[in-house]
Formats: sequence, C-alpha cells, structure tokens
Amino acid sequence: MRFALFLLAAFPAWAAADASEIMARVAANQDRSEQLRGRYVYRQNTAIRVRDNHNGLTREEMTVYEMFPTAEGVDRKESSFTGKYREGKAMLPYSKSGEPMGEGFRNEADAQLCKNLRDDLTANKNGKDGLAPKLFPLTSPEQAHYIFELKGESVVKGIPVYRIAFRPKKSGNDDDRMWAGEVLVSREEGEPVQVSTKLARGIPLVVRTALGTNLRGLGFTVTYRKFEDGVWFPVSYGTEFDLRVVFIYSRKIAVSLTNTDFKRASADSSIIFDK
Repeated sequence: MRFALFLLAAFPAWAAADASEIMARVAANQDRSEQLRGRYVYRQNTAIRVRDNHNGLTREEMTVYEMFPTAEGVDRKESSFTGKYREGKAMLPYSKSGEPMGEGFRNEADAQLCKNLRDDLTANKNGKDGLAPKLFPLTSPEQAHYIFELKGESVVKGIPVYRIAFRPKKSGNDDDRMWAGEVLVSREEGEPVQVSTKLARGIPLVVRTALGTNLRGLGFTVTYRKFEDGVWFPVSYGTEFDLRVVFIYSRKIAVSLTNTDFKRASADSSIIFDK
C-alpha cells in the first residue's frame, strides 16, 4: 500500500489530465474572453520589414491604429503611418501603404507584399483583437478542426502551464487549416499564455521544382496577458519567414504587432424632450 501511494504521489499531475478536457476549458474561456474584449479600446502598433538575400532592408512600414470594438468584431482607425523604401543606397520615405514607390518588379512586389501582410494578418474584423482566428485554434469552432496532445508542464514567466501540441485533422474538409504548433495553457485559469504555430504542410515539391517557389520558416507566435474582469488579451504577435517566388524574387520578411493602452470603452447618451 505504501509503495502504491508513493507511485501515486510521484506520478506527474499532468498525466492525469486530458488534452481535450484542458482545451475544452480554454475554448469556454476564449468564447467568454472574445465577448469581454469588446469592452476595450486600445492602440495597435504594427511593423513590417522586408530584406533581401544580403539582409539589406528594402522596405519598412510602421503603422499605429486606434482599435474600437463593434458588435461583430473590431474596427480600426489609422492614426499614424511611416514608410521607407530603398532606392539605390538611400532609404526614401513614403506616406501610404501599398504605394509602389520606385521602379521595377521587386519594388512593386515589396509594396504589395507589405499591404497584404498588414491587411490579412492584423486586420481581421471577425475577432475582437484583429488577429486571423484560423491561425490559432483556441475557440470552440476552430478546435473542432484540430487534434490536441498533452506534452507536459513547465513554468513561463512565473505561470505554471500545460504544454499542448496541436495539428490539423486529416480531412478533406480541413484543407484551409494548415497550422500545427503548441499552446501553453495556464494551469490555474485555463487561459492561453502563448501560442506558437508553424506550417503543418510544406509547399508541394512539384511546385518548388517547377516554379522555384518556396516558403521557409513561416510560423506565428502570440502572447497573452490578463487584464481586469479576468479577460486575457493578445498583447504581442510576430512572425519571420523567407519567401522565394519563381526564381527571381527572394525576400526575408518580419511582421510584429503589439497591443497597448487598453481602456474600458464607455458610451454616453442623453434624451432631449421637445418642449
């Protein structure tokens, strides 16, 4: 009996837990947090940098938005933008994302790349944080498309967490779920502390061979922080990857986002009666 009790005490706590149960709790909390996030206005800072094969900066865009919740998601208002692009050995300024600025295919491609990354990765209107929901399988609808596996425990920034790996289900209906990775879940509160993703499926060999197109290192990391009302909000988000297209265009891209200056949204109204 003593030996059995010793084994039971030595058995890791996470072994008794189940990944699906943990993630079900995360889903419930995320569904709740998505609603609570609608109570906040905040500032979003985005930075996109594009470099060539020699690590030389070819284009940079820095944008600041004021973020406002809506019934469906979030609206954002651009409050400042600074951009610069390389012309010869000089970096020249410009004032609007998507402007080609300069001559040649590579300048035009850099401009379109920056605009698409900014709009697709940080401007999703279906969530209260602006991030594309299909990148991170946390909510109830997204979790249905993934398989989860409990990997163990650790401590991150003083927070005890479960480490849970995820990958998309192999189903013809899940072709648009292309991400695998790991989520760190607070053991006490069942909230995500950090999520890291990577491509679950690479670009097919036939495409790389025939077209010279490749994408290396693409993945995203988002970190969360707890605010009042028990709402956890994504506060930082980033990715770095290499892109090569049809043998003639090769770039290293970095995207970063930070959310700051959170404030509770308020609405004032009054009724005026006609005399």
